Amino acid sequence: MTTSDSPSQASGTELYMNRPHSARMYDYYLDGKNSYPADQEAAEAVLRDFPQARTVARCNRAFLGRAVRYLATMGRIRQFLDIGTGIPTSPNLHEIAQSIAPDARIVYVDNDPLVLVHARALLTSRPEGATAYLDADLRDPEKILGSAEVRDTFDLSLPVALSLNAILHFIPDADDPYGIVQTLLDALPDGSHLVLTHATADFAPEQADKAAAVYQARGISVRARSLAEVERFFTGLDLAPPGLTVAHRWQPDNDAPDSELTDADVSCYAAVARRHLDR
Repeated sequence: MTTSDSPSQASGTELYMNRPHSARMYDYYLDGKNSYPADQEAAEAVLRDFPQARTVARCNRAFLGRAVRYLATMGRIRQFLDIGTGIPTSPNLHEIAQSIAPDARIVYVDNDPLVLVHARALLTSRPEGATAYLDADLRDPEKILGSAEVRDTFDLSLPVALSLNAILHFIPDADDPYGIVQTLLDALPDGSHLVLTHATADFAPEQADKAAAVYQARGISVRARSLAEVERFFTGLDLAPPGLTVAHRWQPDNDAPDSELTDADVSCYAAVARRHLDR
């Protein structure tokens, strides 16, 4: 197992308990226990105008599980770079991947101090594989790519799955989210994959706008994007079936309980795509 000294340093880290954080609000939507009153107040304000927020979070997480199983099985991917990990919720990505491929290697990346506190839960690798945790921001892709956690955990001559799950809608246009994603992909070898989900206002614009206003009023930048805008993240990549679609419609399980959900209930696009260097 690959470990890091970072979790032991968390006791000296300011947790910003009086300020809501998107990761802790997401945990609240999933009925987790790792949120503070400021997060709970903000999440409840979102739920008043956008009651499907819990459904969005649940479907987003369910998609990640299906995508990881698909990549570990069909794509034979053994390396996963998960940026914007959020507060650990079992099964975590490494638990899913290593249940199929015990030798899978995972690097988790987040910049929330509370995630850092719980990072040990993300480092419980099977002995055949490895996990590492990196305290870093998606907006600094060079730091992520150059980190010891990435360089020591991965063999960068082999494909990597880059997971950007429910994080890019917190990156405003001014921070060049497309450039960030391209920088990360450019550093990964042929056969690597992009796994991505992104909030959208395409199906419930009025509700989505009100939810976004709650985040923005509390200092959290959020930018729901249209289908065409989300498609741009996959330029030049080969989309796995069924392509870019609403999260609950991406390769649903046969016994999935989400068959009655509408696109407005989920309001989140999702896709998995493969990178080819010869394009």
